[in-house]
Amino acid sequence: MTVAKRWEDAVMSASGIEIVECTTPQQRDEFIFFQWVPYQGNPYWVPPLISERREFYDKARHPFHQHADVAMFLAKRGGQTVGTIYATDNRAHNEFQHENIGMFGGFECLNDQTVAHALLGRAEDWLRARGRSAVRGPFNFSTNEECGLLIDAFDDAPRVMMTYNPPYYRDLIEHAGYTKAMDLLAYNIEVNAKVGLDQFPPKLKRIMDKTMQRDGIVIRQIDVNHLDEEVARIIPIYNSSWAKNWGFVPMTDAEFEHLTHGLKDVFDPDLLLVVEAKGQPVGVALTLPDLCDPLRRAYAKPGTPEWWTLLKFMFNYRVRKTQKYIRVLIMGVLPEYRRSGIDALLMATTADAAMKKGYTLGEASWILENNGPMRQGLENIGWKVYKTYRVFEKAL
Repeated sequence: MTVAKRWEDAVMSASGIEIVECTTPQQRDEFIFFQWVPYQGNPYWVPPLISERREFYDKARHPFHQHADVAMFLAKRGGQTVGTIYATDNRAHNEFQHENIGMFGGFECLNDQTVAHALLGRAEDWLRARGRSAVRGPFNFSTNEECGLLIDAFDDAPRVMMTYNPPYYRDLIEHAGYTKAMDLLAYNIEVNAKVGLDQFPPKLKRIMDKTMQRDGIVIRQIDVNHLDEEVARIIPIYNSSWAKNWGFVPMTDAEFEHLTHGLKDVFDPDLLLVVEAKGQPVGVALTLPDLCDPLRRAYAKPGTPEWWTLLKFMFNYRVRKTQKYIRVLIMGVLPEYRRSGIDALLMATTADAAMKKGYTLGEASWILENNGPMRQGLENIGWKVYKTYRVFEKAL
């Protein structure tokens, strides 16, 4: 045992902090339910559906666990939970990226540095024992899910499948020895005629028209009535177009199917687009209405029957239609079709469809800070950075 480890154990003992690994359904529920503690009274936090979180952490029900191991931990003081974290050993990530890292996620904590040190230290120990040389996070569970710590714009609720956290989490993580690995950017724009198809720059329109005529390019909606067949066409585009991005790990067929089938009931088919060249898919844009807004209004919480939460959610989503934002969740074009204007065409077609449905604001997220071409393309048509999410790293 190192001197630092002995000192850490002594501090934990003196402060009365105990780290407990979650091994039972009851402990996993305790992990999930703790979120309502640090966010109590926060008007911007969007509580999750408890059934969805239970499935997320269930090794038998979520396909992520087929290629990764996850250990969940509770921090307790005087019998009360004061923080949570999980450590992830994602074999698929390390094989694809040729790295030797572990990850952390599910970090929720009171504003107490001792608790944060204890949580992060336990996750680090677990990963170190598995031979990993660094830890990176937060991720839920990888870059294919929610990831990054919000470091600005705390006075706005997140969009669908984006994260939110108190400002003090950054200090807790940095004071535990973590430094910036990468920033993930969220862009937004007002959805109006200025970002639609009629506003294409003449030069870009000439390039696009030439490519469309030469390759027989058409844009069509995804057929949600044949979702399995459509997913099979989309997966290769997604994995190919994102393959060289920092931190990317390909989605398995099971993971992509799990994601799309989980969202099937809330899809807006007008916002799900595929680009085909001579009948073969070469690009995809999957855009979601901001489900966070109606979910925040429904406000799921422990002890409330979920059928009641879902009823309130659907009322706000389908009847009141409180969501004003759309989020461009996935946009990808095969490498050989980049710089042809197809990505801009997808964005403009999405904007036209969104305007017709009454959406007024758009978010494109997340975008790697070092993805110059994508950032330039968005900024050329008026998109602006409005939120930053940071991924941290620490050597083990």
